Amino acid sequence: MSNPTTSPVVPEGITRQWPILGEAEREAVMRVLDGGVLSGSLAPEIRAFEREFAAYIGSRHCLTANSGTAALHMAVAAAGLGPGDEVITSAFTFLASALAVLHHNAVPVFADIDPATFNISPADIERRITPRTRALIPVHIHGLPADMDEIMAIARKHGLIVIEDAAQAHGATYKGRNAGTIGHMGAFSVQSSKNLSAGEGGLLVTDDPALHKRADCVRQFGEEAAETSLAGADPNRPLDDMRDYNAVMMGWMYRMTALTAAVGRAQLARLPEFTRNAQRNAGYLTSRLSGLELVTPPAVPADRTSVFHKYRVRLHPERLEAGLDPRRFRNAVLRALRQEGVEAVLWQVTPVPSQILFQQQNGYGKGCPWSCHNSPVRYREESYPATTKLLENSLVIGSQSAPLAGQDLELMRYYADAFEKVLADKDSLIRAARG
Repeated sequence: MSNPTTSPVVPEGITRQWPILGEAEREAVMRVLDGGVLSGSLAPEIRAFEREFAAYIGSRHCLTANSGTAALHMAVAAAGLGPGDEVITSAFTFLASALAVLHHNAVPVFADIDPATFNISPADIERRITPRTRALIPVHIHGLPADMDEIMAIARKHGLIVIEDAAQAHGATYKGRNAGTIGHMGAFSVQSSKNLSAGEGGLLVTDDPALHKRADCVRQFGEEAAETSLAGADPNRPLDDMRDYNAVMMGWMYRMTALTAAVGRAQLARLPEFTRNAQRNAGYLTSRLSGLELVTPPAVPADRTSVFHKYRVRLHPERLEAGLDPRRFRNAVLRALRQEGVEAVLWQVTPVPSQILFQQQNGYGKGCPWSCHNSPVRYREESYPATTKLLENSLVIGSQSAPLAGQDLELMRYYADAFEKVLADKDSLIRAARG
């Protein structure tokens, strides 16, 4: 364990806080304020952000939203999912992947992960399909695409909709295609911690014009809003569009603001730079950490690229042959790394199906309307051994406020030095894990 009387390995003041904002973002905000158009689905900044992201990602259609969760819900609703329909997603994800299903009265079913990539296991998806299964939501966790060929083959076999949760994977590729463009729809987040950051917001992409139209209705009160109101509309006066205020389906108010879109456009122009930076930093860490006995860096299969929204490493207390509890060992390593100045966090300690929401009466909580589904799904932590084991013996290098995408290579050298120092003092780690 590091000695608190000695100086930390990582010098103070060299970590860069995320998101990285500069003159381009300030000019974008002032452009909106000077123009006076702050909102509306036809606002120039909104339309421009949608066009530019669609072009960047390689999709025909893009809709902005006020969060990544909203974008996921728009996709669930556009897919026509409803009460009792089962949607399979990953047990290792952020809660929004399942909440978007619940928001439309459908039932999330959780599959375990591939222990090498941390992504949803196609084999476990297949095992959990029932006659009620209607859709799959694979999650490109930490910016690494899931096994989309296998997932799409399962979807075709069973006639399922595929909604990619690409909230962490802007610009990640799978066999040359961008994450989010392989399934029927893809959903992204532009929340502050994401590699593409605009504060709070989301993006839905699809090549299907019918899905695009339905998702747009969901976004704005159930009205056939944007495309039918273009004729005669002044984009500089989007509040005076030609809407007939006639809802055709159930809808919400999920629109993005023009200020958010403007910041998003500025950040999108810098996204390739941030991606290269994250990949360079991750590559350096992997080269250094691969030689350490007690840690395994994240794996990236040769047929895809990761944008390393998060850099998760596995720890191996079993190699010490000291009978240590993996969580206590993980926590001891985490404390030691932090003492050395490393930005290290856990980010999720519980599989989603083990969270309190899914463990209460009726599976969703006493009195919750989704309990009327009488779904046979049961959420047991022991049903997801690979996810549970990963969360017990791993941690993330970098934090929400200081991810790899924003850091200089010099910091990665210090991080690797800190790992070597901490893991070399095995006796101290064993004592700390037992204490």
